[in-house]
Amino acid sequence: MNTKHFLFLAYLFFSTLVFGQEIDTKKLDLYFSTLAQNNKFMGSVAVSQAGKVIYTNSIGFSDVEKQIKATETSTYRIGSISKTFTAVLILKAIEDRKITLDQPIRKYFPHIQNADQITILQLLQHRSGIADFTELDNYTDWNTQAKSESEMVSLIAKVGSDFMPDSQTSYSNSNYVLLSFILENIYQASYSELLSKYITLPLSLKNTYLGHKINTANNEAKSYTFDKNWIAAPETDISIPLGSGGIVSNPTDLVTFSNALFQGKIIKKESLDLMKTMKDNYGLGLMVTPFYDKISYGHRGGIDKFTSVFSYFPKENISFALTSNGSNYNSNEIPITVLNAVFNQSFEIPNFSTYQVDSSMLDQYVGVYSSNQVPIKLTITKSGHTLIVQATGQAANELEPSEKDTFKLEKAGIVLSFDPQEKTMVLKQGGGEFTFTKE
Repeated sequence: MNTKHFLFLAYLFFSTLVFGQEIDTKKLDLYFSTLAQNNKFMGSVAVSQAGKVIYTNSIGFSDVEKQIKATETSTYRIGSISKTFTAVLILKAIEDRKITLDQPIRKYFPHIQNADQITILQLLQHRSGIADFTELDNYTDWNTQAKSESEMVSLIAKVGSDFMPDSQTSYSNSNYVLLSFILENIYQASYSELLSKYITLPLSLKNTYLGHKINTANNEAKSYTFDKNWIAAPETDISIPLGSGGIVSNPTDLVTFSNALFQGKIIKKESLDLMKTMKDNYGLGLMVTPFYDKISYGHRGGIDKFTSVFSYFPKENISFALTSNGSNYNSNEIPITVLNAVFNQSFEIPNFSTYQVDSSMLDQYVGVYSSNQVPIKLTITKSGHTLIVQATGQAANELEPSEKDTFKLEKAGIVLSFDPQEKTMVLKQGGGEFTFTKE
């Protein structure tokens, strides 16, 4: 499934890193404990080198209401990282000569638009043209209710096609739901059984499985949003995302899976090479993410209020995974900080002390701001003692004062600095600076 961020900017750095020293685990522990103490993040992280786990940490609660603390074995819904597992299962099926990459899907889904032209490969690459059912306006009205295969296929058929097959790339959860049903059809077994037989049992992934109704008594985490307190989020019924976003796991299992996959212990080298072959920045269940001068293969995930990421750096033989069931902080900043620690780069312990500002002082910032650098406008309003920002076409977000004339939106890594006399405002995010002028 998808994760969306306010004014999201992917991390991309250009520098030279040298790996070889040990991780500063004490400082990294302090970083995570600082996030936890300030209700900024709940979740788990793991890092391995050469197949050996060299760092783990878990903070926050798997169940806030019952005060069940997260542990290394707590499990989280991993959202779209499930697609990597599904791609592996499809390539297993190809190795078993059950299907072929160039096989049209009409045999399985005759009512899907362009089914006679769409191939297995195009589903894997997000080049089928099939629209994403999660973008339906009423999606959140029914995503907590169980759906049968026929109901899901009908929904996907109803959303139709955005473009002709193989003419472009567009990320769509529909593709991997259909791949899940193809796997169940050709093996005459449930997706859960196939995941267990071909991946989790051989690799002894005891905390990885297709999800179900969350049971925190079994060390399964609920997901939360934050509004003065952690608030439990609704649960998507797993019958809907299946192999597109329905798997449950944790970072320790994910780095084990990552290591096995990229060391050729699950599928053949030829199959892995196919997964790693990028077209419009997407492979088969994999994406490439640069970090400084290094390249990693992996995937991000998001479902309900869960977020996740895993990456494998082939040259350094390092795997990294992070899962979260609640974030009130810039979700890009946390993996960047962990990787900075892994590669011996400096990182800061955030300061969450607040700056008090009188309500009457906020009036000078209120207004509509535009910039010739970016095609959006920012509307600044106030509610009581709180300043609020809303970008064109996006939801409103509360800002936190950090110092005189400066406010931050930490969950998006945004800092807004106002100059009331000049009637300007500078937005900083991801290393970029954008100047806005009050209209």
